[in-house]
Amino acid sequence: MTVDKEAADRLALSFGADAARYDRTRPAYPDVLVRKIVSASPGPRVLDVGCGTGVLSRPLRAAGCEVLGVEPDERMAGFARGTGVAVEVAKFETWDPAGREFDAVVAGQSWHWVDAEAGPRHVARVLRPGGVFVALWHVYAPPEPIEQAFTDAFRKVAPDVPIRLGQSREEALRAYREGCARTGEAFVATGAFSGAEQWAASWDHTYTTAEYLDLVRTMGPLALLNAEQVDGLLDDVGSALDAAGGRFETRYDTLAVAVTRG
Repeated sequence: MTVDKEAADRLALSFGADAARYDRTRPAYPDVLVRKIVSASPGPRVLDVGCGTGVLSRPLRAAGCEVLGVEPDERMAGFARGTGVAVEVAKFETWDPAGREFDAVVAGQSWHWVDAEAGPRHVARVLRPGGVFVALWHVYAPPEPIEQAFTDAFRKVAPDVPIRLGQSREEALRAYREGCARTGEAFVATGAFSGAEQWAASWDHTYTTAEYLDLVRTMGPLALLNAEQVDGLLDDVGSALDAAGGRFETRYDTLAVAVTRG
C-alpha cells in the first residue's frame, strides 16, 4: 500500500475509531518472536512505542516484562489501559521519559509512523547500554483472487483516491524486508547502535467471510472512504468471498529488525 502524505496523515489517526474491533481482529505476535525479545533484553523494563491497544504489550507482560506503552491516540491508549497495560499518551518523538531508562524498546506495527530522523535519537536517549530495540511488522497478502476482489471493490467505490493496492505476497515480503534493512541501517548510522539483524516467523490463518470483513473494517485504506463507500466495498468483497466458498486460508509473515545500544 502506498499513499501520499495527506492520506498518510489521515491513516495515522484512523485506527482508534473502533479500538475494540482493532484489538479483536489484528493478529497476535508469534510466541517465538516474543521469546526472542525477552531473551535479547538485558532486563525486564520494556517501552512499547505506538502500543495501540496493547497487542504486543500484553504477551510481553505475560512473559514477565514490565511494560510501559507510549501511544498518541487516546482511544487506543484507553483500550490498552483497560487490559492492564500502563500507557502514556504522546507522540514518541516528543514524549518526555522523565529520566527513565529501559532495557528494551519495541515497536509493533508502528515504527513507520515515527519520524525517521528523530526516532532513533530518542530511542538512544531512553535505552540503556546493551539494551535492544526491536521493530516488528506483519506482512499479509490474501490469495490473489481475494486481493483482486478487494482492489476491484476499492477502485469501484473510490476511483480517485490516491492509494496503491494489489501487492502480491512476494512483493510485500520484499518491500518489508527492505524496510527492515533500512531501519537497521538508520539506527546503526547514528553511531549509538550496532548488530542489526532480522528475525522472522510465519503461520497460516483461516478467515470466514464475516471474520475477514471484520478485519477489513480496521484496514487503513478505509479511513480514506466515506460510510457509503465503505458499505459498498464490504458488500462487493463479501459477495466475492461467499462466491468462492465463504472462507480462505492465508499466510502471515512477521518480520522484525533488532539493534543493540552501544
